[in-house]
Amino acid sequence: MTDVLRRGRASLAFAFLVQGVAFALLVTRIPAIQDRYGVSDSLLPVFLAAVPILAGVGSVATERVVRRAAPSRVLRWSQPVVLLSLLVVGAGEQMAVLAAALAVFGLAVGALDASMNMLGVSLQRAYGRSIMLGFHAAYSLGGIVGASLAWAGAHWQLALWVSYLPVVLVLMPAALAGSRWYVDAEENEEENEEEKRSLAAEGTVAKGSGDARDVAGAGLRWLLPLCLVMTVAYIGDSTVSNWSAKYLQDVLGSSEQLATVPYNVYMVTTLLGRVIGDFGVRRFGAVAVVRSGALVAASGFAVVAGAPGAWVGMLGFTLLGLGLCVLVPQTFAAAGRRAHELHGPGASDAAVARLNVFNYVGFLIGSPLVGAVGDAWSYRGAMLVPMVLVLVTLVHARSFVAQPDRYGGGHERPHTADVGRGSNGL
Repeated sequence: MTDVLRRGRASLAFAFLVQGVAFALLVTRIPAIQDRYGVSDSLLPVFLAAVPILAGVGSVATERVVRRAAPSRVLRWSQPVVLLSLLVVGAGEQMAVLAAALAVFGLAVGALDASMNMLGVSLQRAYGRSIMLGFHAAYSLGGIVGASLAWAGAHWQLALWVSYLPVVLVLMPAALAGSRWYVDAEENEEENEEEKRSLAAEGTVAKGSGDARDVAGAGLRWLLPLCLVMTVAYIGDSTVSNWSAKYLQDVLGSSEQLATVPYNVYMVTTLLGRVIGDFGVRRFGAVAVVRSGALVAASGFAVVAGAPGAWVGMLGFTLLGLGLCVLVPQTFAAAGRRAHELHGPGASDAAVARLNVFNYVGFLIGSPLVGAVGDAWSYRGAMLVPMVLVLVTLVHARSFVAQPDRYGGGHERPHTADVGRGSNGL
């Protein structure tokens, strides 16, 4: 069983990395895509907004699909669709082709994001310790790789399809091969049924460990605080990705070349924070890590807003990467864990799919919100808006408290059984 979980963990981490590469290749080449298809500045926001909206639709649809098909099957086939639609974006010539390719890309990304995080949550439950941040670290690494490949393509003035084709030819077969080792929650729980019966006989099985599969009618009001945290985290993330270069150049007076650095710094610190984040959760607990992340992120926005020059501004973006990076993975983990505690096997998939929608809500809100406040007031003042919003996470930090989960498998030491429980009893 241990080897099965290890292979499942490695293959899922690779899927996260592939998705990071694909998404970065799309968003970092938006100017080239705009030029290729002749998309006007007024029409571009429509195309950009359509992708997260359709991704939300894909995530909602995935909640229904996984009632009949395992999340691993959704992930196995949605990832090639994402890669192929990316290639079509790079190879097409007509506006209708671009619209269709982006629509397919958005729907597939929603299914992919939801199913990846479903598998991540279930694997964390099987491992009995925090590993979710590691998966998102792989996504961050993929984003850095994708952005670097996009830079190389732009530097050498390669056609979009020339930049995309080698990536697709390499990653798609590798992702399909790796999908053989995905591990579903249902498989884990069937393997550990004997241990669960033993625990039940001792009266130690967690509440709600029945066989419920359909939670569409179940009360999920407890999920709302986590949805708010997810939205706030992505408002912060989209603020950095959409406004960091403009802010550094127009407000802090940096050169055009230096203005490209903050997002790269943000991505690198996000990766570093996620690499070490699981260790922090195991040592101090999820609540402490989330609270610390929110405070660091808020400090980063404060530094950016008050920065006297470009280098201090970059310090602020560095803090933002270290702070925001822990919020999203821990929110998925908390939602999946809590759903499993309350409603039993299968419930965590529905919770993750619903929560994933607010990923795209935050992405849609963040950039326009900062732009509107910046135009109406000042861009320094606009940076205080996500600062205040991210502090809302502190109010809902108790939503990340882990109950005494009973993970199966028997391959972890007993003291690792309660994911996110710190030495203070949280």
